[in-house]
Amino acid sequence: MLAVLEQWEDDTGCHRDNMGLYILLVLSKFGLDVYALWLYNRTRLHTSLLGMFSLTIVLADLVMAFFMVTMWLLGPERISACFLMAFASATYGTLPLPMVCLCLLDYCLEDTWRTSYKALKNITVTLLVWTFAGVYSYISVNMELMELTYAAGKKALVCEIQDTTMITYFLLGLLGIMICSMLPFCSRILLWMCEARRLYKARENQENQWSDLHTSIKPSQLTMSEEIYYLGKTTAPRPPLWFSLMLGFGVYWMPYLVITAACLVLGFWVPAYIAVNLLWLECTDSVMVAVMFWAKSPTQGPYARVSQNVCSWEVYWHLSNGAHNSDTMIYTLSHV
Repeated sequence: MLAVLEQWEDDTGCHRDNMGLYILLVLSKFGLDVYALWLYNRTRLHTSLLGMFSLTIVLADLVMAFFMVTMWLLGPERISACFLMAFASATYGTLPLPMVCLCLLDYCLEDTWRTSYKALKNITVTLLVWTFAGVYSYISVNMELMELTYAAGKKALVCEIQDTTMITYFLLGLLGIMICSMLPFCSRILLWMCEARRLYKARENQENQWSDLHTSIKPSQLTMSEEIYYLGKTTAPRPPLWFSLMLGFGVYWMPYLVITAACLVLGFWVPAYIAVNLLWLECTDSVMVAVMFWAKSPTQGPYARVSQNVCSWEVYWHLSNGAHNSDTMIYTLSHV
């Protein structure tokens, strides 16, 4: 991928500087990541590896935006701008695979770490990943500013930057899996979504009632049979658990997946320092948490110990299981 920093025509003398557009793009991404950090991770910055990764991405966005604005104000120093953009895209492009693997490993080994050591572990791992990505990018990236003639009398200063093929195929794969999985159940999806909304509202009302009573017993401390009593029975037919979790994921993330796919189809490819953002990180986290919840639910039911996430996995567990096994499967906090 080539970033066009400057364009001009020898015949007419027409000149166009694109640095302002790149700065606007970086600032917009920084603002979106700040909002996503406040919305998703403000309560778990130091308690989870994903929260620490999110914080460092926002800080890296801020540093990049600062240097790009500084270069733009000081003058047309294109070599430095090319170095920054090429280095940033290569560094960001190296991060996705280590981030996903380490976060998944962190979820699997979460119970083995003491609470006092988690923050130190998260900081150390995050710094090591960024250091590795930075050193590897500095060694391997092409930071040469090139002059390109793309038409008669038309020239441009371009810089080679990297995109993120992994993120592209990951999101397209998720969208494809979602669509293919929904086809056999398309006639019942609307019914199940309405039922999930009813369960969600019932759960909210239940929590509000317990809060109004000022009792020390929390709604999450109810047994499964007691919680189903308050939520009401789920109407039949019920979807399988894997599809319920996929439906819960799709309700929240399908717009993001569709917009991403539309941009790719229309040819709006973005560099790695834009594609690696907190929305992608949270979407990937939802996939990992859903897998962990599905793996633990046979033994721990709706109280499976998983990381905090934007999707209401417990509601969609009740959507699948209803009350048909409440007499034989009682899950309390002692199982968690």
